[in-house]
Amino acid sequence: MTTPTVKLNDGHDIPQLGYGVFKVPPAETERAVTEALEVGYRHIDTAAIYGNEQGVGAAIAASGVARDELFITTKLWNDRHDGEEPHAAIRESLDKLGLDQVDLYLVHWPTPARKNHVHAWEKLVEIRDAGLTRSIGVSNFLVPHLEDIIAATGVTPAVDQIELHPAYQQRDVTDWAAAHGVRIESWGPLGQGKYDLFGTEPVEAAASAHGKTPAQVVLRWHLQHGFIVFPKSVRRERLEENLDVFDFELTAAEISAIDALDPGDGSGRVSVHPDELN
Repeated sequence: MTTPTVKLNDGHDIPQLGYGVFKVPPAETERAVTEALEVGYRHIDTAAIYGNEQGVGAAIAASGVARDELFITTKLWNDRHDGEEPHAAIRESLDKLGLDQVDLYLVHWPTPARKNHVHAWEKLVEIRDAGLTRSIGVSNFLVPHLEDIIAATGVTPAVDQIELHPAYQQRDVTDWAAAHGVRIESWGPLGQGKYDLFGTEPVEAAASAHGKTPAQVVLRWHLQHGFIVFPKSVRRERLEENLDVFDFELTAAEISAIDALDPGDGSGRVSVHPDELN
């Protein structure tokens, strides 16, 4: 089965569903990514701070999957924004991944108190132009951060990877992104187990109606909104389940009912606010 792709604003295609290795222990990463590739995933999302780029690279090298069939993302950590550090950081990541180029490189957090997110973005433009990544984007950027970097460089990110799930939809960011051609990637798409999405009536009802699990319903909700999504699991059966979401479609009424799960007051957030992580 081939995962559908979406077009980025720089013309490159990205698989709409991938495998995220956030919180996958380094010792388990090679096995987990190997299984993900065997199951059929071709989009892998990692980051320098995860400490598992080497395991991702080992799995890629041993997989036999052609490089041009893969989409690999990694991220610049917060303490590498200044000076020429972004250039050193991407080369370290490429070395660990065993790659000459990643498909997408992201500024991991805006770190607004340090006032260096614009500089980091300027360096990512250089990194892209040097051929070390095909596309560049950001993660956890809110609208003011996005406006800052575009005003300074004239370069719009290809993606913004943000915490997003039915209980916390960040509509101000997603509406802005839609208006400016920026693709949204959802991290924590199932609420990271901290918010009981699966026990909610709209999700349970849709799961029953389509003969799917609640997790599959939530992932389908992301896909039908046009978001790029990469759930994490270290269990093969869950990897298979998460990929098995392309043979059904939620109705407009089901989508609306799940949309209504967001209380709109930010209480559904399960992670730190971007303005508070520096």
